[in-house]
Amino acid sequence: MDLNDLLHRHQVSLMRAAHATSVEAAHAHGGMARGYERRIAALRDLLGASGRMVAA
Repeated sequence: MDLNDLLHRHQVSLMRAAHATSVEAAHAHGGMARGYERRIAALRDLLGASGRMVAA
């Protein structure tokens, strides 16, 4: 999966968490977003990209 795919999936997970109809769904989607954040950070480090994602 390339960086654009990870960024897209991260954004979708955040939107799903924000609009979840249950606490469990919000928690699950938030967990997916955090997992994508870790993968994005690792890929950026590998590519030598600067900067970190900042939680809003």
